[in-house]
Amino acid sequence: MTEHENSTTVPVTVTFLEMAAPLAHYPPLPLNKQIALLRARNIPLHFYRYLMDRVGRKWHWVNALRLTDEELAASLHREERDIRVLYLEGAPAGFFDIKPHLPHEVELAYFGMMDHAIGQGLGRWFLGAAIETAWSYKPQRVTVQTCTMDHPAALPLYQKLGFAPVGQKHELVRTMTLAERSDSVMRP
Repeated sequence: MTEHENSTTVPVTVTFLEMAAPLAHYPPLPLNKQIALLRARNIPLHFYRYLMDRVGRKWHWVNALRLTDEELAASLHREERDIRVLYLEGAPAGFFDIKPHLPHEVELAYFGMMDHAIGQGLGRWFLGAAIETAWSYKPQRVTVQTCTMDHPAALPLYQKLGFAPVGQKHELVRTMTLAERSDSVMRP
C-alpha cells in the first residue's frame, strides 16, 4: 500500500473575490450562545494543523497540511499574521487566518467552521468579524478565494457580505488520504 493509494486528483474552479471598502454595518453577535473569538499569537503548529484538518477535512483543505514544520512555522509565525480562533460553548469551533502581507491588500486566507458550529446562526457574524479584522489593517482592498469543493454556502455568503468576484481559474487538487491527514496532524 503506497502513501497516496487512496488520494485522488479533483478538478476545481477557484473564484477570486475582493472588497474595496469596509462594510457600513457588521452582522451582530448571535444571542444565547457562549462565543469567544481569540487571537492566537505564535500558534502552535499542531493546533493550527488540528484546526485546518477539523475545519477543512470535508472541503479538502490540504495545502497547509502538506507543509513541513519549518515551512509552516515560517509562514505562521510572522509578526503580521493574524489567526483568530472561534470558540463555541468553550470548545474550538472554527478559525480565520488573515495575511496582511501584500502592499495595500489583506488576504482572508482561510475562513471556516467545524461541523458542530455550522447551522447555529454564526456564519454571517463570524465572516463579518473576519472582514472587520481584515479592514483594521487599513488596506485598499480585502481579498478571498473559494473553490467548488468548499461549502456550497461559501460563495453566496462572501457575496452577501460585500465581496465581488474578480476572476476564476481551474486547478487540480490532490486530496489526502486519512492516513496522510493523520500523519500531518499527529506529527511528534
